[in-house]
Parts: sequence; C-alpha cells; structure tokens
Amino acid sequence: MDPELKRQLEEIHALAKDNHRMLRAIRRDQWFSFFSRIIIWVVVLVLPLYLYQQYLGPIIAKFSAVSGVPVSGTNAFGLPTTADLQKLLNSSQRK
Repeated sequence: MDPELKRQLEEIHALAKDNHRMLRAIRRDQWFSFFSRIIIWVVVLVLPLYLYQQYLGPIIAKFSAVSGVPVSGTNAFGLPTTADLQKLLNSSQRK
C-alpha cells in the first residue's frame, strides 16, 4: 500500500474515532439535560403544593377555627371569596 494513502487512511480513522467520541459525549449530555429538566419541573410544580400542605394549610385551618368563620372556598381555585374574607375581618374586629 502506498505510504501516503496509508497515512491518509490513518488520519481519517483518527478523525472518525474523535468524531464518534464527541457525538457520544453530546448525546450523554442531552440525556443528563433531559432528566435534570424533568427533576427541576417536578420540584417547581410539587414543592409549593407540599409546602402549602405542610406549613400554610394547618396555619390557615387553625386561624379559621379560632375565628369561627369556616373558609368555604367556593371559587374555582379553592380560595376564600370576598364574602368569606369580609366575615373573617368582621369577626376579628369584634374580638
């Protein structure tokens, strides 16, 4: 085999191996990025619900039990209506 042709063949082989290595690294980074995005979005969406359930929910329940005004939550998001808030304000001003 011609030495020049052999040198070019080895150079092409080395470039192909390097290209393969880079493509595998890119693909691995894509998978890590995909899973990290899933984890981040789960944390962003679930953490506020968890914190509300653990910390804010009992405080609101205790406050509504002390004031004697139940929070009905008749709107779509389960938030108290303006009438409920007005009753709460009136009951807290009487005490």
